[in-house]
Order: sequence, then structure tokens, then C-alpha cells
Amino acid sequence: MKAKFLTTLVLLAGSAAVSAKPIPIDALAAMPKIQSVSMSADGKHLIALLGKEGADEFDTTLATWDMANLDKAPVTTASGDRMKFVNAIALKAGHFLVIGRQEWTGELGGCGEGKTTGSTKTFVTKIYMADVKHSEFEEAFAAKSREFGMSERTKRCLELAGSARLVEPLPLDPEHVIIAQLDMASFRDTYFRYNVRTKETELLFKATGRSAPGLFDPRTGDVLTRTMLEPIAGGGFEQQVLILDPKTKTFEKHDKLTTKLKDRYAVNIVGRDEESGKFYVLTDLFADHVQALLYDPVAKAFDKDPLVAHPQFSIGRTVLGSRESDFNKVIGFAVNELSPKVTWVEPRLQSIQAGLEKAYPGQDVTILSYTDARDKVLFSTESNRHPPAYHLLTDGKNVKTLGVERSGIDADSIGEQRWVTYTARDGKKIPAILDLPAGWKKGDGALPTVIHPHGGPWARDFGGWDGSGWVPFLTSRGYAVLRPQYRGSAGLGRDLWLAGDAEWGQKMQDDKDDGAAWLVKEGIADEKRMVIFGYSYGGFAAAAATVRPNSPYKCAIAGAPVTDLARLSNNWSENRVQRLLQGRTVTGMDPMRNVDKANIPVLLYVGDRDVRTPAFHARDFYQGVKDKVEARFELVPDMAHSLPWYPRHHRKTLALIEDFLNGPCSA
Repeated sequence: MKAKFLTTLVLLAGSAAVSAKPIPIDALAAMPKIQSVSMSADGKHLIALLGKEGADEFDTTLATWDMANLDKAPVTTASGDRMKFVNAIALKAGHFLVIGRQEWTGELGGCGEGKTTGSTKTFVTKIYMADVKHSEFEEAFAAKSREFGMSERTKRCLELAGSARLVEPLPLDPEHVIIAQLDMASFRDTYFRYNVRTKETELLFKATGRSAPGLFDPRTGDVLTRTMLEPIAGGGFEQQVLILDPKTKTFEKHDKLTTKLKDRYAVNIVGRDEESGKFYVLTDLFADHVQALLYDPVAKAFDKDPLVAHPQFSIGRTVLGSRESDFNKVIGFAVNELSPKVTWVEPRLQSIQAGLEKAYPGQDVTILSYTDARDKVLFSTESNRHPPAYHLLTDGKNVKTLGVERSGIDADSIGEQRWVTYTARDGKKIPAILDLPAGWKKGDGALPTVIHPHGGPWARDFGGWDGSGWVPFLTSRGYAVLRPQYRGSAGLGRDLWLAGDAEWGQKMQDDKDDGAAWLVKEGIADEKRMVIFGYSYGGFAAAAATVRPNSPYKCAIAGAPVTDLARLSNNWSENRVQRLLQGRTVTGMDPMRNVDKANIPVLLYVGDRDVRTPAFHARDFYQGVKDKVEARFELVPDMAHSLPWYPRHHRKTLALIEDFLNGPCSA
């Protein structure tokens, strides 16, 4: 099937409440009541994590239900005193995976992110496998290699980092999956076909420093494509794509899929059409945004027209069927609009989606899983005003709500969300997400406003419920919030992404300031009540605003910031390719070299278990500016860089933000 789908922009609109109340911090900080909901492919079991009400820590209980009797209490296992369940997923053969995380302090010695010498406060994450009766938990896919001759430091490193991961679920195979195990001799991944019941393995591929598997056949598990990194004349690397020739059983390089690493083209082979033998490729080789195309490995050429494209947004993924009746057929496409909405082309799912959207107006409906007969459909609903909720549709008509992540959220306290575009000072168009307080309309008067840049910076914001709680926290307190997708943001076109190279604190920063100016011009923002607040790279942007001249902001709030570009390592990613690429782009105006120019109050906070942006960034910047402007620094105990955070972390940081907004920011 071949078609071109041009989807239209969807704006989420909230109701115009006339008297919104601030959402309580406790409601935004509480443990999610339910999360990580998934259904086994055969529709026999449901799995989820349930949160402990009133907990200070990340306290969860693992629950599995027999789908034949959902009214019966689930089988449950509570998190341990130290190891907490943070994610879970239904697998097959009556088994599931659960991810656990616990605090750990010790000497890493170069294993992962953290100090190379001395003690590091961090977390250990493990993947466990268990059966639906919870009769036994063991580390998933653990290698049984000998440790003879291995140093104690290496053994500890492997113990901390884990040694295996799931790669391909092989949906139609009743017992097997594809896994990657870390070879303890070469420290490279080795790929196996793994039996979840017997734990037997079959070798498929051994990776090297320059070679890795690409696409596995989801039916058989055979390796269909490989990638190679090869040095090229003049320096740099070429990322080659090799495809298995079914006749010769050898891998052949395909020049049309091979690119120079420095050019940063997306060439992702995501599936194969079994009838034609052509491959589905997501790529921006021919357009500013990622398109879905078909590639013919025999003709060594792309089809003339895209399979699916969008003039404004990238194609996020092709949705390939995973059940017997639709296996490996394209049944939908996800377009990365304001929210990454799936357009179904399979008639039955298309009809189900339409019916659910009618039943839940104003919310994003996401089909998470379904049985082959479509008699059981697991789906979620959410919007910028409604936290995620999980539901089960049975027999095409009966809906059972399994739970809502957060209670105590008054949707009428949260206003409208829009996708907007403004023009930067050099003429570049900058997309952004604008959230407004409930009930506000143009002409009601200018609002206090927060410019809220995302982290990354190779990332982008999406609409819908904000899992951090920051946006509803601010809008329910009367603030407009603008999230600029500044140059350097990924996923919104190559031109915007590449334009951020070496522009940290410079043109990337101009884009945030120009967004503030645009809001003032539009009559939305009060220029005397403008704040910048960001986290991670967004924290860098807040620190940069503190020392830039003629700042449009009353104050800055920097969470887990990078402030010292000279000390920023390129080890923030486990992906070698990303380290090679992104490392050379991180340069520009260095806030730590400009602390003498500080001119607005700043709040800095960071977790003491943050190994991504260690505390020295925030602490040293605070020391450099505290005698020039009002400054506060807070080291938050046991907080990691990324979610999930403990309820006490949310309460602590939201209270810090509120106090600073009501204090130095309002003076």
C-alpha cells in the first residue's frame, strides 16, 4: 500500500474557566497512582505499576491482572526497601520485564557518567524478568560468561551498568526475543535469539567498535541490515549501510543510504515490506523534515515519491502491524505535530480511533496495544489539562478505566495550549508552544510570563500533559508559558537543528529573547514581569540570560544547569555517534567566563545524584555571581538528573520556584 498523507495541525484548547485556582504542589508532586500499563500480545495479561499514596520516595507496587477476570485482585509485588520499580512491560510466554532503580554511592572508576576518581552519588538501574505469578525475579538476559582474570573494578562496572537489554520482541514467536549481551572479554554487544522460558540462546551477531546490526527480521530474528563507521579521506567518518543479499547471504554496501557522519542526515531503516522486498526508511535526505520512503535494495534506489510526508512536521515512525492478521504491514504513521498523533490506515483501527476521539473530546487518544481480533484494545487519554489515564476497550463497546496517573488536578485551572511561530531578529522562523492561564483572552491585559526552553538541546517539546508538572504549575498561577523550539532543537527540520551549532548563549539565546519580545508585541506578556526558567540545557539558557546584557527578564531560574562550557565533557551520551557529532557543536558564550556581567537575580538548583550535569556547574556559577546579584543555590538530596523523581523532589523544587517567583522575581 502506498499513499501520501498530509495531516493537519491540531491545537489543543482548554475551557475558559473564569476563576482558576493554583494547582496544589502536593497534587503535582504525588506518586502517580498508575503508570507503565501494558498488555501482552495474546491479550491474556495486563501489567502496571501502582503508586503508594502519600509516599515521599518513589514507592511502587508491580501488579499483573488476568484479563479473563479483571474484577479479581491482581497479583502484586511491592518495591523493595532500596530497589524501586520504575517501569514495566508485558513480554510473552507468561513473562514480563520490570526495571528497578536504587541509590548507590561509590567509586565508579570511569564506568558510566560520574567521577573518574573518588566517590560518586548516583543510581543503579537493573532489568528483571519474572512470570505473571511473580514466583521469581532474576536479572533479565544475564550473561553466563566466566569472570576469570577480570579485575574487581571491571566486575563492579558490569554489575552497576548491567550487561543485557531487549532489542526486538519478535511478536509472533511465542517464546523468543532478540537481546544484546555485553561480551565481558571484548566489551562489545553480542546479539542472541533468546528463549524467555528456557533461557537458551542462539548467536546472531557480534558487534565491533565500528560495526553494529541495524534491522532484525521481526518474523525470524535474522539480521537484515548493518551499519559501519569507516574513516574517510580528510578526516571524519562515513556511516555506511549494508543490506543482506538473500541470494548470496552476504552484506552489500548501499551508497544511496550511506552518508558522511558530519552531515547528520537521518537514515533509519525501520522495516521491510515482505511482498516487494523494499525497505521502509525514515530520512531527511530529500527534504528539511523526515519523510517515510520505500527503498528498493535490488534497484538500489528510492521510490520517486514519499510514502508519507508532511510539509511542517517530521514523520516520527511507521506503525507496522504486530499481530497475525496485519503482521509487518504498514497500518499507520505517526506525525510529530504538537503531539505525536498516529494516523491509522488500517480500517478497523481507524474506526476504533475515531470512536474513541468522539468519546474523549479535546484529548489525545493513543492506542497502546490490541489483540488480533481487536476485541481488547488498551488505550490512553491525556491533554495539557488532563493527566494520562488508562482504559481498556472490550468487544468494541465496553470501556473500563484502569486508572488516572494523578488525582487532585482541576482541569478548569489549566488553560489553552497553542502551537505558534514567531520571527527571530535574523529572520529565522522559530516554532514554539504557548500555554495560557485558564480563561485568559486577548484584551484581558498582559500576563506575567515564563520563557521555558527545553533541555537537550538536541530535543524538542511536545504538547499534552507536562510530566514534570512545571507548565500546569505556572499557568494555574496566572503565568503565560512559552516553550521556544530554538535553533539547535531536533525533530523540527534540519535547517533549524543545524543552525544551533556553536551558538550556545548566542543565536540560540537570541531566539528565547525574541520569543519574549514577540509575546510583548502580541499583548500577551508584560515586559516588566518576564522570567526565564529552564532545566539541563534550559538551565544553561537561564544562566546565560543572567550574564547577557540588556536581558528582557526580571530573574532567571536554572535547574541542573550547565554553566561551564570549558569543563563540559562530551560523555553525556552512551551513543558513540552522538558524542562524536554533538561534542564539536557545544561552544559559544560561556557563562562561567562572564560571571562579572551578572545583572539579574538567579536561582540555581541541582540534585546531589545528578551525574549528567554535576553540581559544580550550579555551585561554581552561584559563587561567581552571588556578590553581584541576588542569588540562591540549592543542592537537592538524592535527586537524579532525569525523571522519575521522588515526590519530595517535586515538592522541594516546586516550592523553591514558587518562593523565588514571589520573592526576587516580584521585587
